[in-house]
Amino acid sequence: MKLRGFYVGRGQRVAAALLVMLLAECLWTIRQQPLEPNDYRYARCGREMWERPSVLQGYFTSCGNLNGDGTLAYRLAGFPLTAQRVAMLAADHFRMPANRLYADGSLNGSTWEARHELAWVKYLLRLPFVLFAIWLGGGLWWVAKRLFGPEGGALALGLYVFCPEIVHYATRPNNEILAMWGQYGLVYTAMGVAHALQGPRSKWRPRIILLTVALGLTATAHLLAAVLGLVAGSAFFFYLAERRRAYVSQIMIFAALGALAIVFAGFGFRISAFLYVFTGGSGRFWFSAHAVEHFVTTPANAGILVATLVAAVIYATSRRSRYFGNTAPLLMLLALAFVYTTQVVSAPWLWALPFLFTFVGGVFADALDSVGRERKMFLALTAAVVVTQAALCWLTLAGVMAG
Repeated sequence: MKLRGFYVGRGQRVAAALLVMLLAECLWTIRQQPLEPNDYRYARCGREMWERPSVLQGYFTSCGNLNGDGTLAYRLAGFPLTAQRVAMLAADHFRMPANRLYADGSLNGSTWEARHELAWVKYLLRLPFVLFAIWLGGGLWWVAKRLFGPEGGALALGLYVFCPEIVHYATRPNNEILAMWGQYGLVYTAMGVAHALQGPRSKWRPRIILLTVALGLTATAHLLAAVLGLVAGSAFFFYLAERRRAYVSQIMIFAALGALAIVFAGFGFRISAFLYVFTGGSGRFWFSAHAVEHFVTTPANAGILVATLVAAVIYATSRRSRYFGNTAPLLMLLALAFVYTTQVVSAPWLWALPFLFTFVGGVFADALDSVGRERKMFLALTAAVVVTQAALCWLTLAGVMAG
């Protein structure tokens, strides 16, 4: 089937079905969750960024310096509410003065005060993060499919969709899901630029601009994610550029300067608030195995753990699986899984999950390339892993199993 020049094959239909399942999981979870104080905090800070930034010297909003995390999540949480408020006030302006609904300024208060006038507050606050999670899922499938084929892409996306932690972070305002989205895109965009350098110059500029935007948006979500992504992306970029390595430093410096401008714009071009990026400590980190221990000992992640162990054994014993496409996400997984921030509350281990699913999808795809009885056996194992993980995820979301 073709849709305006885009071929929709079996792989695309499977990916679309999985992403619809992720959307359904997120909407069901949001429906069950009441609004929490943290939701109102993100809404208040985000609305102030769009409507009336704080006049206090050195502070961007009345929330202070945002606990050291980035501005992107606050802007995403506040934008739908601000847009709805502006639309309602604009429509009210065309009514007769005696018939105006918001003449008493009820829409000018906080989200809590205006919760009866604003509609679908719970969904508007959280839906932007759901959409970014779906966007990342689509990107994960596209990367895995391009590298490993339809089977690898489907497995990577299946584990992503049925991971309880992904659903948890996708259904509440936070910068972690955005940092995960940005860092994964940043690393693979850097690889894409390296491949583009081998072709005509006409294809260089769009990908370099995309790399700059990816780095900038990642930095507005979390500074540490951008720094780690910049270092890893530069390393992979330099490795893949081969005869064009003289351009790597220039391109990455250009991307870093462009990203700095995007971060400055995220603070509304307020120099006093922007300078806090360099003194807030959000880039400080160390290493710990606590988050990894918690992830592997959580029963809801049993399917993912089994798939990871099988992939690790195959990777270690099969020379066929040890190539750049599998090794790159493995290196990113090992680099991120044990990182923790020392100055702000964050979850760098979450940023490692897309790389984990890419690695598992790639190794399993190699095993599925075998023929005969071995392929059938491994195909059954792959299906069993995905079905088991889906069941565990749904039991966790329903509250039957602890997440």
